[in-house]
Amino acid sequence: MGNVAVIGAQWGDEGKGKIVDWLSERADAVVRFQGGHNAGHTLVVDGKTYKLSLLPSGIVREKLSVIGSGVVVDPWALLNEIEKISEQGISISPNKLVLADNASLILDIHQKIDLAREKKRGKNKIGTTGRGIGPAYEDKVARRGIRVADLDSPDQVLSKLEDQFAYHNIFLKDADEEIASAEETFKDLMAISYDIRQFAQPVWKKMDELRAQGSRILFEGAQGVMLDVDHGTYPFVTSSNTVAGQAAAGAGTGPTSINYVLGITKAYTTRVGSGPFPTELLDEIGQTLGERGHEFGVVTGRKRRCGWFDAVMVKQAIKTSGITGIALTKMDVLDGFETLKVCDGYELEGSRIDYFPSSSKHQAAVKPLYREIEGWSESTRGARSWAELPSNAVKYIRQIEELIEAPVALVSTSPEREDTILVKDPFKD
Repeated sequence: MGNVAVIGAQWGDEGKGKIVDWLSERADAVVRFQGGHNAGHTLVVDGKTYKLSLLPSGIVREKLSVIGSGVVVDPWALLNEIEKISEQGISISPNKLVLADNASLILDIHQKIDLAREKKRGKNKIGTTGRGIGPAYEDKVARRGIRVADLDSPDQVLSKLEDQFAYHNIFLKDADEEIASAEETFKDLMAISYDIRQFAQPVWKKMDELRAQGSRILFEGAQGVMLDVDHGTYPFVTSSNTVAGQAAAGAGTGPTSINYVLGITKAYTTRVGSGPFPTELLDEIGQTLGERGHEFGVVTGRKRRCGWFDAVMVKQAIKTSGITGIALTKMDVLDGFETLKVCDGYELEGSRIDYFPSSSKHQAAVKPLYREIEGWSESTRGARSWAELPSNAVKYIRQIEELIEAPVALVSTSPEREDTILVKDPFKD
């Protein structure tokens, strides 16, 4: 049995929640390794819906769930989520939830900065969730952040907060925003200090123990590869690395810990917020995809932009993340279309290219080149074997495999976890 990393192979919102939940039953531990509470997973278990932001999906299956140091943690958001999930009947204790003691915290000032920047950008805003993720990562890299372990030393926390707030208040004052109080934040932090610290421990040690025991580990990513701060559609990206390589660093283990990388991708494409989107459909077809797929963000409720499947983008995500196989989700959304389109190249300044360029100017300028594929009138919803899929649906999947240069390991045909066609079990690679 190997360890599996699950990542989004588009711009996020690919249906990772269901797939991670499906795999978590086979795992001994689930590890979240990057991002913050700006991403979310929806799990449907026995007809009951759970909405998670910071908690690893394994918590619903009562598997050991680990929040790694690659995650930036809003302590109040975490406690609120724990309370909400506990009210749904899920037991959460330090025996089941582990928080990296070297994880950086998101504070109220980070949210103030985030919102003030977006307001100042006006029409050029990035489209962040306003939850302070970016500013918190900035403070982490600038070495002025507060970490979970710091809560053990109140005097040092207050001193660090004063330095941190003095830096950020310069911007807030210049932006005509209310100045933040280090003392107030300190009091609020101390009020929840024990509640947070009870879950804290050196995650790298826990990871080493799990490996020594031969445990099966599922590494759970947030967002998608094309939102990666290095490899995505910069600057319209998140503030962390979302590629599979971050799974090891963000969990405190080595790259040899990961045996299989599963990339999640919808059978079409969606995106939340601003930024380039070559295959976006602003017509009735795009509207239909959004309505059928219930395309609204788990965390923000924002409507997602919809378009045809972009094989160029997904292939690039596969190459930058070393994806072994993909899980194709929401096949049923494409039921009933007479003709489907798949982007198999871009046109840029009169030439055909086969990759997503790094230049912001070129990313905005590329035009999709499509191949048409015959659709199907039959329903794929709830199919659990290849034999239950229409022949044209199988042909669609085979064309995608050819274009992205990776095999399909799983096909999801509804939000229900059992409505899954298993081609290759990632844990048995």
